[in-house]
Amino acid sequence: MKEIEKLQQIIDKYDNIVFFGGAGVSTESGIPDFRSVDGLYNQQYDYPPETILSHTFFMRNPQEFFRFYQAKMLCDTAKPNKAHLKLAELEQAGKLKGIITQNIDNLHQMAGSKNVWELHGSVYRNYCVRCGRAYDFAFMKKASGIPKCKCGGMVKPDVVLYEESLDGHTLEGAVSAISKAQVLIIGGTSLAVYPAASLIDYFRGEALVVINKAPTPRDKQADLLIQAPIGEVFGQITVK
Repeated sequence: MKEIEKLQQIIDKYDNIVFFGGAGVSTESGIPDFRSVDGLYNQQYDYPPETILSHTFFMRNPQEFFRFYQAKMLCDTAKPNKAHLKLAELEQAGKLKGIITQNIDNLHQMAGSKNVWELHGSVYRNYCVRCGRAYDFAFMKKASGIPKCKCGGMVKPDVVLYEESLDGHTLEGAVSAISKAQVLIIGGTSLAVYPAASLIDYFRGEALVVINKAPTPRDKQADLLIQAPIGEVFGQITVK
């Protein structure tokens, strides 16, 4: 309770807070993460998930890529949890200036957040690799085999695969938000994925908060460390 009280005090004091989150923010909404005991990386497939979700595999074996992608990455039943909803509330109150997320599930936007920097893209955006035509989530969900555009080109999810670079505009926005923040709250991430995790180095503010069930490389640098489920933590915060 003392940790929650301290978090409440920090949130009450500052009005330029930025949130940096990962898969742990969405697991409480029923979306599987990658690195936990029950995560995708610990399940058995013909190929390891990190191989399937690579640019090389996507180009060489799109049929298998989309079989995995449709089965494991397209989750349209998940709803925003207490963490998503509280972050949206903090933004509406003028406290939270931005969310930098490694997730591709659109749950922050569903909760009402506006200023979201999606480092790894979104399953809700898709485009033809030949003509650039945009396609929505429903199109990809219904597609059989390899999704094809009206022009005949393959439709690719607007997600950053292994071997691909992060979007420059998104990176610039995330760096700007973190570098200007008074408070940076890191939540639901092991900080094991680079270059995303390296963005934390741009923080020069007053208070660094880490909320994660498992240890992270930034725990010792944190002004406040809370090792608990993030939805449970944010569910106890009051927006004034």
